[in-house]
Formats: sequence, structure tokens, C-alpha cells
Amino acid sequence: MQSQDPDSQKNLLLAVVLSMAVMLGWQMFVAGPQMRQQQERIAREKQAETEKTAQSTIQVSPASPQGVAPSAAPQGGAVPAAAPASAVAATREEAIGRSPRIAIATGSLKGSIALKGAIIDDLELVKYQETVDPKSKNVVLFSPAEAPDAYFAKYGWLNAGSGQLKLPGGDTLWKAETAGPLTPSAPLALSWDNGQGLVFRRTISIDDNYMLRVTDEVENKSTSDISLRPFALLYRLGTPKTGNFAIMHEGLIAVPGDAGLKEIKYSEALGDGGSKSFDNKTGGWLGITDKYWAAALVPDQQSAYQATLQGHKTNASQKEFFTADYTLPAQTIAAGKSLKIEGQLYAGAKQAKLIDAYQKSQGIRDFELVIDWGMFHFITRPLYFLIDWLYGILGNFGLAILAVTVIVKGLFYPLANKSYESMAKMKKLQPQMEQLRERFKDDKQAQQQELMKLYQKEKINPLAGCLPILLQIPVFFALYKVLFVSIDMRHAPFFGWIKDLSAPDPTSLINLFGLLPFTAPEFLHVGIWPLIMGITMWLQMQLNPPQPDPVQQQIFSWMPVMFTFLLASFPAGLVIYWAWNNILSIAQQWRISKKAGAEIHLIDNLRKKFDMLAGLAGLAGRGKETKKETKG
Repeated sequence: MQSQDPDSQKNLLLAVVLSMAVMLGWQMFVAGPQMRQQQERIAREKQAETEKTAQSTIQVSPASPQGVAPSAAPQGGAVPAAAPASAVAATREEAIGRSPRIAIATGSLKGSIALKGAIIDDLELVKYQETVDPKSKNVVLFSPAEAPDAYFAKYGWLNAGSGQLKLPGGDTLWKAETAGPLTPSAPLALSWDNGQGLVFRRTISIDDNYMLRVTDEVENKSTSDISLRPFALLYRLGTPKTGNFAIMHEGLIAVPGDAGLKEIKYSEALGDGGSKSFDNKTGGWLGITDKYWAAALVPDQQSAYQATLQGHKTNASQKEFFTADYTLPAQTIAAGKSLKIEGQLYAGAKQAKLIDAYQKSQGIRDFELVIDWGMFHFITRPLYFLIDWLYGILGNFGLAILAVTVIVKGLFYPLANKSYESMAKMKKLQPQMEQLRERFKDDKQAQQQELMKLYQKEKINPLAGCLPILLQIPVFFALYKVLFVSIDMRHAPFFGWIKDLSAPDPTSLINLFGLLPFTAPEFLHVGIWPLIMGITMWLQMQLNPPQPDPVQQQIFSWMPVMFTFLLASFPAGLVIYWAWNNILSIAQQWRISKKAGAEIHLIDNLRKKFDMLAGLAGLAGRGKETKKETKG
């Protein structure tokens, strides 16, 4: 191989150094300050909401903050307008207190249903807390429309006829026909008479987990036929805090009939063309998903419906909001007759086994896709259930990660064996290859021809080392994806200082892992496990001979440092997985290289590194002695 121009090598090395400087500079001077400014802004906004409720605003329908109509409504009630400032509560608790309520009490959910509007707008997840402290507050999923962060589900009726009908809305006060609370064994029955011959009844039932069933019935006691369209709506005020991870979807989501999975990120929903509508679909579901939680409307799987996913922009003084809704076809109710409609609402944690059980028992089309398994879902899902099985045996999610990594490594050992054997043979030919490159350095074509002859003579395929690695990439990416989206890793402890595998390693090298009394800047926050990962990555690279090109060698030398800083902010479970995978790869490569009789360069490379450090230390010592002699 021809040597590169020295100036080109210097330019490449300079580019690498500048790239790292830009990354660190961006984090230190741009991303860090922006994050602090955002946190300060949020704190100021919350303080302003508390001190001056009248300045707060919320996106709701003109009639009432709870009277939101679906975007697919045939009567133009698509975009709700702003409510009066006086309608907005300073806190969620105050908003809850503005309506008489029936409590919800199950082993998984607690909260209440507002009798004003018969809206499902107060849900907390009993089994999940905001922090690792078991005494911390429960995760809040739904909040009333008048709360600062409204998020709720609403069911109702739209007039599909030409006459005027008084229909239940956000201000309608329903009558509770059962005392409550709503439990798995005690459904809630509500009713409302419109005074025009129509009696509306709503029965809400709930199971032990996160599925609610809403049964709406209309009895027509009038002397004329009426035409109504049932609807269901999910409404969320403001853009929730997300990680903006490219590996995972957060935002609007649906499987509308046979249309397949549809995903719209929050930012995309607010852009031009971000909304999506679906006509005449049967089966499936639609909703809003976060990393660990989801709310999904599930229409009757045998009825056709229209559905819409969209974000709504507002002016600078008001928050944006997002809606997912469906409407069923117009239904005619003859005089003296009644009509009954059923729908379901999933509101809770994205537990894979539970969601699969609902898909099977309720016949919900592709409900499993509410969890973002990714493009390799046929690999990701089996890996998850393998980890879950190991978790049940070992009792520690971190140990399950280590165990499944060993299993995957074992399954791919034959492929890795071929890859490393090919690499080992190539290493043994390295001296001859260098001789050929030097001999034909001015004739690349002849150089390639001679190298091919050498490969043929030694029966080596230079691509044999790459193909097994390429085949493993989807599996290891799928495993990475599982660890990223799995709710089981949230707040799961490992050992020692790792109390939450879904959070970054809390220790930091800069303050000597807590020994020094100050907090390290976020961009320099490198914990113990990221350091272990970086060291194992560096050791793995030392198994190979030094690169002949000094610039390439510099890049490989700095790569572990770059990855250490990049992964320092990743969840600890992912970093532990990566470090353990490196350790297994080192052991595997060492064993195969030794078996193939190839030279193992680790010890030699380490000796050279320490010799170089000793030489630098000696130069520094002699420099100090020279300064002392000069002063003397």
C-alpha cells in the first residue's frame, strides 16, 4: 500500500482532534447552557402558574375545557379554542377538585372519573414511582383538562342528523347509578337524560391491570328517529419531555386496520403534513406513546371507523396539543329503540406480556406494536422474552443482561470462530503482505494481483472475516434495542452504586467518584462503568497489531476515549452490557487466536505503551532537573 502524503495525514489527524473538540465544546458551551436555560424557564413557568393562575392558558373547546370534539367530527368542531384564563387550575389537585368524582381503585391504577363530562382524566400508576425511592409519588398518566398538563380520554356522541339535539358534553353532569369506587368487580354506571326524550347511559368497567371498557347506550323515548355518530378521543396538552432518541418512537401511534403501523413524533405532528387520517378502517387501535407508558383507544374490532392523529399549533401564549380520535359511522335510532356501542381504553405501562395477552384475548390487531420493537422485531421480541425468563430465574435484571449476552455470544461462537480464524491467518501473512506492498508500492494493480495469489496459495478468503460479523450486527442491535425500551430495566438495581439500570452511572471521575465535595459538569460526567467500558474497548484493540499508518493508529487509539464520553450519559444497563460484551470478545478472540497459532499482540502492545509512558515520565523528570540546575 502506498504511503500517504504527510500533509494529508496531518490534516486527517487534525480533523479528528477538531471533531472531538467541537463535540466537547458543543456540550460545554451550547448544549449544557441550553439545558440549564430550559430548566430555569420551566421552573419560572411553574412558579408563574402557581402565583398567577389568571395568566395560564389551555387548549379546549369553546363550550368547556372538557368539551373537546374529535377532529374527525362531521360538524366542524375540529380545533378547540382557548378556554378563559379563569378556567385553568394552578395545580392538578385543584383541577381534580372542580368536579364531583367516582374513585378508581385497582391493584395497578388509582384515580377517579369526573362526573362532569364523564371523562377518564385522573389516573396514577400504582406500581410505578417517579424515582427509585419507593416512597416517591406514583407516575401520573392522566390529568383533567383544567390541569396545567392535561391528558385525558373522552367518549361521546355527535349529531349526524339535520335537527337540533341536546347531547352530553364537557359540562354535562352525569348521575352515578352506582356508589363506586370503580373496581374490577364493580363497574361504574352513569346516566343522563337530555329532557328531549333521549336517555344516555355509560358503563365503565376495568380489569386488574390497565384496560378499561366503555359501553355507551342511547335510549330513544321520543316520537322521531335520530341519527348519531359515536366518537372517542385522546387529548394531550403540551409536548411532553422526551429523550428524542432515534432508536425509539415517542408520540402519536396507530395501527388503523390493514394500514400497518403509523408513527408520528410530536415534532412531526406540529409540522406541515404531520397529521394523518384514515377512512373506513376495521380493527386495530390508535393512541399516544411515551418510552414506558401508553394510552390507546381500541374501537370495536368488527366495526368500521374513521381515525385521525394530529398535533395542533397555537399562538405563542398557548401550549400546543395533540389528539388521537376515531368516529364510528352514523347510527339511526328509531323511536322507542336503543343503541349500544362498546370501546376499550388501554392506559398504563407498556408491559410486553400483558399487551400480548390483550392482543390474544381481545383480538386487538397488532397490539404488540405499541412497544417499539423496531425493524428487527422478529429478533427483538424473542430476545426480550429470553431476558425476562432469565430475570425470573436470577432475580436481577443486570445479571439477566450478562447472562443473555453470554448466550448470544455462545450461539454466534461458530461464526465468530470462523471470523477470528480468518483474521488470525491474515495476521500470520502480515509480514509477507507488507513485503509485497513495499515491492509493488508503485504499481497497485500488480500489488493486488500478487496479494490475490498469496490468498489463493494459503487458501484464505479476505472477506471471510467480515461476513460473520455482518450477520451478528442485527442480533446485537436488537439486544441493544431491547435493553433500551424494556420497562423492566426502569428503576431496576444492579449491585453497588447502580440503583437504576435505566439511568446513567451516577459516579464521576472528575470528583473522584464522590470523594471530592463538588459536582462535576455534565459534559465531563464519566462514571465507573463507562470507564470500565472504555478500558475493555481499549484492551480489545490491543489484541491487534499496530496499524501501519500512524494516522489510522491515532484514530484507533482515541476511539475508546471518544466512546467513553459518548456513552457516559447512556443508561447504565446499556453500558454494562457493552463492557461485558467487550470482555467476552477479548476472551473469545484470545482463545481463537491461540488455537490458530496466531500471534497475540496484547502483552507486547501493553509493554510498548508502558515503556512509552515511562519514557515520557523520564523526560519530564530530566526537564525538572535541568530547570533546577539552570536556577542554581
